[in-house]
Amino acid sequence: MGRGPSIEARKNAVDAQRGKIFTKIIREIGVAARAGGGDPAGNPRLRTAIDKALSVNMSKDVIERAIKKATGELEGVVYEEVRYEGYAPGGVAVIVDCLTDNKVRTVADVRHAFSKFGGNLGTEGSVSFMFRKLGVLSFAGGADEEKVTEVAIEAGADDVVVYPEDGAIDVLTAPEAFAEVKAAMDAAGLKADIAEVTYRADNDSPVSGDTAQQVVKLLRWLEDLDDVQNVYSNAELGADAYA
Repeated sequence: MGRGPSIEARKNAVDAQRGKIFTKIIREIGVAARAGGGDPAGNPRLRTAIDKALSVNMSKDVIERAIKKATGELEGVVYEEVRYEGYAPGGVAVIVDCLTDNKVRTVADVRHAFSKFGGNLGTEGSVSFMFRKLGVLSFAGGADEEKVTEVAIEAGADDVVVYPEDGAIDVLTAPEAFAEVKAAMDAAGLKADIAEVTYRADNDSPVSGDTAQQVVKLLRWLEDLDDVQNVYSNAELGADAYA
């Protein structure tokens, strides 16, 4: 067996991934601030982006600079939101949300990804009708189910889903209620492992074997593109997808 990568090589890889995450969050902060103003108290989307930034230990100075660039206090690049929709192998529906300063480059990168792994880029609206936007606060198994449910419903959550196989809990909210529900959960000492406004498919599309592996490769490739912020799919993947 060959020797694994050196500590320095592993550290460089981690630093590169961290840099990508920072870049994506900074873009999201900028777009949120430009759209809804630089005060997080009155801008739920910005508040969510800042929470995400703080969760990965981004400094407050970096966050402030991103906001000031977006609101015109500092000079910066202007990014615009663009969405692409398409199908992965096996008829899996995929939504790709991007923030870009060059749509020609971005659409070329996204189209290349779909074609490389046997999918195809669709037209606007071709798959988005299969998804709904909602807030999700996810708790790992072991969380106090009764307390999570009580606080969530009292704060205005739409539903609480408990997964019997591992005891994990999802609190589901309307997008506009997400910030209020999250604040109530935090105040009650219930810190979600994942808290985000996302898109979920109404129905999953099961795929397996080689098809599932191609779907995973496509989704990972898309997620790694610099201009891509989020990738959503309705793929239901078995363990063999990651072989």
